Amino acid sequence: MSESKVQTPIEDFDWEAYANGETAGSKSKEELISTYDESLKTAKDNEVVTGVIKSISKREVRVDIGMKSDAIIPISEFRYNPDLKVGDEVEVYIENLEDKNGQLKLSHKKACQTRSWDRVNQALENDEIIKGYVKSRTKGGMIVDVFGIEAFLPGSQIDVRPIRDYDVFVDKTMEFKVVKINQEYKNVVVSHKALIEAELEAQKKDIISKLEKGQVLEGKVKNITPYGVFVDLGGVDGLVHITDLSWGRVSDPREVVELDQDIKVVILDFDNEKKRIALGVKQLLPHPWDALDQNVKVGDKITGKVVVMADYGAFVEVQPGVEGLVHVSEMSWSQHLRSAQDFLKVGDEIEAVVLTLDRDDRKMSLGIKQLKNDPWENIESKYSIGSRHTAKVRNFTNFGVFVEIEEGVDGLIHISDLSWTKKIKHPSEFTQVGNEIEVQVLEIDKDNRRLSLGHKQLEENPWDVFETIFTVGSVHEGTITELMDKGAVIALEYGVEGFATPKHLVKEDGSQAKLDEKLPFKVLEFNKDSKRIILSHSRIAEDATKAEAKAQKAPAKKAKKEEEQPQLTQNVEKTTLGDLDALQALKEQLQKEGKK
Repeated sequence: MSESKVQTPIEDFDWEAYANGETAGSKSKEELISTYDESLKTAKDNEVVTGVIKSISKREVRVDIGMKSDAIIPISEFRYNPDLKVGDEVEVYIENLEDKNGQLKLSHKKACQTRSWDRVNQALENDEIIKGYVKSRTKGGMIVDVFGIEAFLPGSQIDVRPIRDYDVFVDKTMEFKVVKINQEYKNVVVSHKALIEAELEAQKKDIISKLEKGQVLEGKVKNITPYGVFVDLGGVDGLVHITDLSWGRVSDPREVVELDQDIKVVILDFDNEKKRIALGVKQLLPHPWDALDQNVKVGDKITGKVVVMADYGAFVEVQPGVEGLVHVSEMSWSQHLRSAQDFLKVGDEIEAVVLTLDRDDRKMSLGIKQLKNDPWENIESKYSIGSRHTAKVRNFTNFGVFVEIEEGVDGLIHISDLSWTKKIKHPSEFTQVGNEIEVQVLEIDKDNRRLSLGHKQLEENPWDVFETIFTVGSVHEGTITELMDKGAVIALEYGVEGFATPKHLVKEDGSQAKLDEKLPFKVLEFNKDSKRIILSHSRIAEDATKAEAKAQKAPAKKAKKEEEQPQLTQNVEKTTLGDLDALQALKEQLQKEGKK
């Protein structure tokens, strides 16, 4: 028989209360209720606490946080976690311990928002893989719910391949990596592509290590850009530049390929470090120059289509992949080289003459002016010396005007051949670019393809007449039109200009003649060959003074002459008589000697 255990009585047990049916010891029933209530209220409003999932339905999740009652949370707040099960611990936000209906109100979403920024930053720091729910599409990508935060998933970060239909990802839960956080604006950027890039990089290295130049592969068109086509070679991409798609000119790669098309390509080059692969398509096709008719030779006429324009010329495709250049100098016989766009435009169907042909270098030059006769071949007969024509002013120089009589036939009018009478300092004073002007052919320079032309020669030389009008010593009215240090230009009648030096511009009162002043001028010199007339205003007054002084001296000179005249007569008479006596004496002497 075992020894029974002696029970020690509780020293502070209240037997009287027990006898009265009270079992709470020294505490009253109210105190126990109060203590119980306080134990349930250890949490406060607006706090985040941990709860336990008690049940899950299609619409709701029941969560116990140790309160008098459980709380019901919509299951939509847990959609980022499709693996949620009963017994899981979750964080919840206490919105209200007891609402107006006496219910405990919790929010898992707000709890996530409260904790989300710490968790998102932690995920970025630790390069952690997280789950997110794709809510909707947006411009350039998708909106993803991550820990209750709306993050942005760029379209380029969905997959390693370009995505053309974003809608297939909506309402899906996917794995992501946080790639960027803007703390100031609370923006989060996530990437799904980052999860698979590391694996692809290893795969790319393996593929590139097996590549060789000249190797022919099959691929699928992955993306089309204005400058070329990206081709998927089975885990690594290569680029077919637009110039390597076809031997002919390609303005848009879509003219040659389309998305998801299977094509054969040849490896032109690759870079192990940068993982760039240059591919070609046209290199798998025969070169079109090899198919060019062997009978085509220099001098032949050939037709083609203008495919590219440049200022210096036009590229003409004579057959797919075979082009020739028409230089702007070969578009017109004119020596005024303009832009090629003045003659041709893209799309023009033209005929041209083959000027050069190099099949080895695959180059051809063409000309279209050769389809017309060279105007300089019969220049002497068409534009003979002395013939008159209408020309168009092309441009000026300080020494003359360049004109074009017809396309390819240019000439120069020297500034001295513009007018017989007017002194022209610059041709722009006489005519304007684009104007028509009548000309006469003076000389022909066939070697340099240039005519010497004149305009004034269309009229008779008025200086033949002026020679009879502006004789030396004649006086004419003139207006001072220009004043210079060395003198003044004076406009005379008939449109003639003369020149006077400063000393010949002094008026009778001693003042100097002024601009636009009209005065009489005396012709000091007239030179028809150099078309020069030298004038003087001062000489008119000087001549008048001399004439007046001469007139005053005339009477005194006449009186003096009259006084001297009798004496002169007497002397003459004396001399005459003496001479007669001498002659008579000589005669008599001769007669005497004869008698002897």
